[in-house]
Amino acid sequence: MKKRKNVEHRKNRFASKTGLAPGTLKYVGASKDFDVYIDQFLFTEELYEEKLKIDLKDILADKSDAPVRWINITGIHQTEFIEHVGKIFGIHPLVLEDILHAEQRPKLEDFDSYLYFVLKMIHTDPETKIVDSEQVSILLFENTVITFQEHPKDVFDPIRERIRKGKTKLRKSGADYLMYSILDAIVDNYFIALEIMGEDLEEVESNLISSHQRVELADLHAYKRELIFLRKSIWPLREVINFLTKEDFNLIKPETSVYMRDVYDHCVHVIDTLETYRDLTSGLMDLYLSSMSNKMNQVMKTLTIIATIFIPLTFIVGVYGMNFDYMPELHYHNAYLVTWIVMLTIALFMLWHFKRKKWF
Repeated sequence: MKKRKNVEHRKNRFASKTGLAPGTLKYVGASKDFDVYIDQFLFTEELYEEKLKIDLKDILADKSDAPVRWINITGIHQTEFIEHVGKIFGIHPLVLEDILHAEQRPKLEDFDSYLYFVLKMIHTDPETKIVDSEQVSILLFENTVITFQEHPKDVFDPIRERIRKGKTKLRKSGADYLMYSILDAIVDNYFIALEIMGEDLEEVESNLISSHQRVELADLHAYKRELIFLRKSIWPLREVINFLTKEDFNLIKPETSVYMRDVYDHCVHVIDTLETYRDLTSGLMDLYLSSMSNKMNQVMKTLTIIATIFIPLTFIVGVYGMNFDYMPELHYHNAYLVTWIVMLTIALFMLWHFKRKKWF
């Protein structure tokens, strides 16, 4: 079995913000060594423009009449950069604080002029099968969607391709449909992560049953931790999307709400699969402990049989090992041979008896 590993070990970093005033901007997350950059897509049904790694001043100076604009900001570890973005688009300081805090619980907030989402994005390397996660913040304005992500790697390539192709529903729709497409891409990749985990769990189960390959308890605990993390990421998201489908928001058109219900159905499906794998993992841990106990019982049974066979043999050897002068058997010419025959007969009889009783 290929051993899984966490690309990033997430620790509780809340202590670094203790005592700070609300709205204080401070990055809370894993250290990064790349510069924050911006990619921008401007499009209508007929027009399309893509700008990669542009500066903030280019966003500020942009006077395009395109009704839909997607601004994707990669990297949230440079506080001054995120603060400048907040000033350009009038983002509330508390929202900026949440964007910089990479340990947020999935949630939705309505600020009249924009909606703010935060959720976890799971992406999987198809070759190494390593599952990584990061926080994604989404801001929906009337004609603009802004996304903040921690790492350069993401799951948005299919969306970019649909924008580039043209004559697609995404090019014909508004910013709310773009936001739906982003949510749908993130949720769909949960299925990929769970599918890979399910294949690994089936392999573990097969190895436990066959007993030909060794299974480490640490691997089972690693699966359990990943499932707990996924559960913490997906359960609140289901509540958020359910709230999104039931409430009326000015920035979301009624025709887009239908697609939001589809994302909600996907979330429910993911949660059902997740709960199944949690039960399977618990069952595998019980099976592992039972198999270890059975192996120990087999060892103890073998040792007990051996010890039981040697008890009468030890008794015979002990009796004739005494240094008394008057022991007639010691003076018989064939006493040594007879003693061996008696001991072997006793041993073979006990082995036959144990086999007949099916004790081994």
